Amino acid sequence: MVITFDRHPRQVVDTQWQPALLTTTEEKARLLADASLDRVVVMPFTEQLARLSAHDFMERVLVGQLGVRVLLTGYDNRFGHRREEGFADYVAYGRELGIGVVQAPSLSTAGLCYSSSMARRRLAEGDVAGAATVLGRCYTLSGMVVHGHEIGRRLGFPTANVQPDDPLKLIPRTGVYAVWAMLHEGHGRLPLSYAAVMNIGHRPTFAGDGLTLEVHLLDFAGDLYGRRLTVAFAARLRDERRFGTAADLARQMDADVCSARELLVTPPTNLNTLLL
Repeated sequence: MVITFDRHPRQVVDTQWQPALLTTTEEKARLLADASLDRVVVMPFTEQLARLSAHDFMERVLVGQLGVRVLLTGYDNRFGHRREEGFADYVAYGRELGIGVVQAPSLSTAGLCYSSSMARRRLAEGDVAGAATVLGRCYTLSGMVVHGHEIGRRLGFPTANVQPDDPLKLIPRTGVYAVWAMLHEGHGRLPLSYAAVMNIGHRPTFAGDGLTLEVHLLDFAGDLYGRRLTVAFAARLRDERRFGTAADLARQMDADVCSARELLVTPPTNLNTLLL
């Protein structure tokens, strides 16, 4: 059984703080369920829960509600009011309450410890391939296709303007990426996958005034408005930059498409798992 929360605990104890989510609650539950677990518990994190000491949390929730007999914690996991207690305390409370407490080791390579913080740093730098190594999967972003400025269409590269499902979801550094795009076809139907080029940025060639997420699906023709799209980031192609003319931008977009075709030859084996 995996126990997780429906929001980041810091959102409750510090209401001004805004997380940069690697996964939404729905994505987290789906990924955990796909790991062949017997049970996934998504627990509402409330002010009342935040006030519980580690001892009370273990006694009332882990033992009283969930019947936990062995607790496996992360190597740097802290819980309880103000995170005042540590692993030695959990072990002592476990002896009293009949819970064996085990600490999972960190996962590291070349002296670097894998963590959510490292994944966020990689994405903030635009290193989506490095983030995939940390996460064990491609980083994904989902949202509805909404109307945009249709600049790409006028240049011969129609794009889907994606509005993320969750405004707190982390958006990688601005730039152009090779991605796998999945069109959701409705309940019970497999999504359709396409190699694609994604631009995250402010449209500097056209004096854009806000961040946009635009995806050009290779070898696709049709209306995407109002449809749900998920992208899995494969590689960063280049920085976003301002071009002197629209024609210059179109030539670069053509080069971006060629680069994406070379990179996106074979979809990841777990693509459907990531995006269903």
